Amino acid sequence: MYAVIQAGGAGTRLKAITGDLPKVMVELNGKPIIEWQIESLKRSGIQDLVIIISKNGKLISDYCGDGKKFGVNISYIKEESPLGTAGGLYFAKEIIKDDFILCFGDLMLDVDWMRFHRFHKEKGSSLTAFAHPNSHPFDSDLLVTDDEEKIIKIDSKHNIRDYYYENLTNAGLYVCSKEVLDFIKEPEKIDFEKVVLKHFVEEGKAYAYRSSEYVKDCGTPDRYYSVEKDLKNGIIHSKSLSNLQKCIFLDRDGTINKYRGLVKKTDELELADDAALAIKAINESSYLAICATNQPVIARGDTTFEELKNIHNKMETLLGKGGAYLDGLYFCPHHPAGGFEGEVPELKFDCECRKPKIGLLKKAQERFNIDLSKSWFIGDTDRDIQTGINAGCRTIFLDTTPNPPIRFVDAKPDFVCHSLSEAVNLILTLERGEHD
Repeated sequence: MYAVIQAGGAGTRLKAITGDLPKVMVELNGKPIIEWQIESLKRSGIQDLVIIISKNGKLISDYCGDGKKFGVNISYIKEESPLGTAGGLYFAKEIIKDDFILCFGDLMLDVDWMRFHRFHKEKGSSLTAFAHPNSHPFDSDLLVTDDEEKIIKIDSKHNIRDYYYENLTNAGLYVCSKEVLDFIKEPEKIDFEKVVLKHFVEEGKAYAYRSSEYVKDCGTPDRYYSVEKDLKNGIIHSKSLSNLQKCIFLDRDGTINKYRGLVKKTDELELADDAALAIKAINESSYLAICATNQPVIARGDTTFEELKNIHNKMETLLGKGGAYLDGLYFCPHHPAGGFEGEVPELKFDCECRKPKIGLLKKAQERFNIDLSKSWFIGDTDRDIQTGINAGCRTIFLDTTPNPPIRFVDAKPDFVCHSLSEAVNLILTLERGEHD
């Protein structure tokens, strides 16, 4: 399998730090970005690379050479005139005859590329975009997907968003089929997202691969220093799904949002005062932030899947405005007890995903390669604590009631805290202590 690295960028936004170096040659901890990318690809067994360079790309080819010093094979495509982010792929047709990875050169990353590729093959996709939430969805292009992860449209950051949205952004990594190369008919200036991705979305042949792995543009000074800090702290490599992950699982009602009874309508959801601050602290740590929630309102007929989707979109929108995001969100729509007016019979059964059973956590474990024994569950009910215990996690009971004492019938938490921020700070403090 080939990987193509688009390395023609000039790095003009980083001139204050790097002078006239090409983007991919900007050093982080003494090593150019492109070398970090090559090492990540090699760890997944990808050893055949094509690097697209501009006519001023001699510094790149001199440094990387034929790739032997990195244990890979490198060939080059040299653009005599700028061909945008996709035009140079025209020349790759002579080299690549099957699926390939496309990576842009200003991205600092570490990814399990084979997991990414397996998703692409399982979906029968022509073009698969690496997608993730970020801390600023309000000024980002968003991918809108259906239940099968097919991309149905791209929500431009220039749109007036007077609606709630899911925090799912395009990271700038792709797995492409040979069909993508066939689409590029001439060596002309082409924008990959605006032309190529747009075409395959309209054809119904593009999918979004959701991942929590580290992929960040370090093309501005602020981003550069942030990425360098994460690199020094070991966060970048630890986030690769080739490694076991640690997670802080969060209940929803009474934990992320204020408890006002069952939330049946979008306007009833109100974030807890410290939810964005607490979840942002998780995002900046080595832990994943994943919500696992029972939502019997669906089976009871109190709301619809469509309304619940909008409720969750509101939650993600509000968190995003606070610079925070969830890596995943899992809910159980079932409810075993009957007798509710308007109930949905096919959802009224004893399932494996309703807490305190651990079906939701097992789904997350499979998707994100989570080590449950090194994870936590934070919630405000005995049911949440029992879920964490059943899964082998450590647990924190969130007590926001004004009148202690707290009584536990069966489940005994490891700790009791009085706000989400207190709970997250406790976990991160313990984490630091364990590593000291």
